[in-house]
Amino acid sequence: MTTMPHLSSTVRDYIALTKPRIISLLLVTAVGGIFLAAQSVPDLILVLYVLVGGSLAAGGAHAINHYLDRDIDGRMGRTSHRPVVSGRITPRSALIFGIALNLLAFILLSTLINLLSAYITLSGTLIYVFIYTIGLKRSTPQNIVIGGAAGAVPPMVGWTAVTGSLDLPAIYLFAIVFFWTPPHFWALALMIKDDYEAARIPMLPVVVGVDETKKTILLYSILLTAITLMFFTTRAVGWVFFTSSAILGAGFIIYSWRLWRLPDIVGAKSTYLYSLAYLALLFISLIADSLIQI
Repeated sequence: MTTMPHLSSTVRDYIALTKPRIISLLLVTAVGGIFLAAQSVPDLILVLYVLVGGSLAAGGAHAINHYLDRDIDGRMGRTSHRPVVSGRITPRSALIFGIALNLLAFILLSTLINLLSAYITLSGTLIYVFIYTIGLKRSTPQNIVIGGAAGAVPPMVGWTAVTGSLDLPAIYLFAIVFFWTPPHFWALALMIKDDYEAARIPMLPVVVGVDETKKTILLYSILLTAITLMFFTTRAVGWVFFTSSAILGAGFIIYSWRLWRLPDIVGAKSTYLYSLAYLALLFISLIADSLIQI
């Protein structure tokens, strides 16, 4: 009678290792890359392969992150209940699970899509694990700026899955997510600044303070909007994307401006939530643009 509930909770813990909520947003950007490359409704089997391979790789990278960060996760309220730090899953099991998922992802993508997509996907895991988690997270406030490259990989994979080549539009897709990541993450970091300080992680608000972080968020939101509008000059995207990126970018700048002008961290949560909606809606508009082609 107790076996099934125990098995169910174990399965939930292993799913938690993969951070599924983060994966869902990454997959939206990957699908955007597929539609942009196809300029029509793509092969749905190809889409499925990319979604499964991307989920396995991202989930595996997150599981390895649980293993590597188990010492600091216990010092932060947001992460203290994670499966590894709470002892529900052993560190060794989490590490093996993460590596296995990435091996499966590489085999699937290289066999069913192409080697370029498989290698780019693997590079995302390597950046996240070795450059961000091991190399930068505990040593510099610029950790998320450079480490954010890992999260910018999925739309590139979507593009290469269709084209088999790495072209300028794929670089723009990478740049959009790359420059979106810091203001998105710093808005969250403002809300949990004390956690990062307790764990001795040099996130920007801990090192330079709240006011400087808010100013940097505003600057990045302006830069991000400029990049999305510049994408239009490549003629890879049309008016649907251009109009959407202008409206969404204006919203991001307004939220960031409001955050900068308000006292302390008032406005941080709304800016963080808007940044999530921003990226999802931006890539949905990219899909619509690829289908409508105005």
